[in-house]
Amino acid sequence: MTENYEVLVIGGGAAGLNGALMLARARRSVLVVDGGEPRNAPADGVHALLGHDGVPPAELLARGRDEVRRYGGHLTEGRVETVDRDGDGFAVALADGRRVRAGHVLVATGLVDELPEVPGLRERWGRDVVHCPYCHGWEVRERPIGVIGTGPMSVHQTLLFRQWSDDVVYLRHTAPPLTDEQAEQLAARGVPVVEGEIAAVETVEGRLTGVRLRDGRTAGREVLTVAPRMVARAGFLAGLGLRPQPHPSGMGEYLPADESGRTDVPGVWVAGNVTNLSAQVGAAAAAGAWTAAMINADLVQAETRWAVEAHRGARAGG
Repeated sequence: MTENYEVLVIGGGAAGLNGALMLARARRSVLVVDGGEPRNAPADGVHALLGHDGVPPAELLARGRDEVRRYGGHLTEGRVETVDRDGDGFAVALADGRRVRAGHVLVATGLVDELPEVPGLRERWGRDVVHCPYCHGWEVRERPIGVIGTGPMSVHQTLLFRQWSDDVVYLRHTAPPLTDEQAEQLAARGVPVVEGEIAAVETVEGRLTGVRLRDGRTAGREVLTVAPRMVARAGFLAGLGLRPQPHPSGMGEYLPADESGRTDVPGVWVAGNVTNLSAQVGAAAAAGAWTAAMINADLVQAETRWAVEAHRGARAGG
């Protein structure tokens, strides 16, 4: 059997749940399908979110799910395999064989952080290997920090983390050679540059102690930061012709949309990290609410148009 909803939300993170909450409060039939792989799962807490600073990510999502249910929204665990056009709506197939039909689809599946292939890096991710100074800077303040160079934004990331610590080292790794301007900036801020590729992350008794370079040198650090390549989770949209595109910043791939979250495929909307690679939890949640409001406005316009046509027909018949 096929379940029918006005809106299907794919992804149950901050953007998806806030979008579903907005739609449920607007008395729309809404289903959230979530694969249970939140990007921030390794983090101890969500930071810089007013009223919720430090709340564990799992707890924040649990609260959000309860709020969506409170207003009649539906939630299910699952993974979307395909989304195809079906008349004036969409047919959605889940990996477990279930099928859902929806008039609109809100994609809030977030992104995947692709880290450099350095042994030991992924295992420390979200603890003492971090990426966002606004998410983790306070927690690693005044500690020895090493920034691993991976791409065009690595020097900018280094200068940001310098705000939180006087002891920052730039580990160029595979990043492009420094320009004269970048070298001057780092020197002026007292940031040494270590050349050479990193072979592995070093730990002692479960504690990060630094990195080992391919030539055998070591650099002692308590914290590492790295800018991952961020790739939108959106393979299931290929049947609609929607595919992640290279982001202008060079930071990864995203799904382009207008400021309302509307994509090039009518009826398909996006919110959160799937379209805004740098959005923190608060920004993602706000985007979900905004895009949900735009979806509801679209539905209201359609319903009004149908009502006017019916009204005219009734008058003509009478």
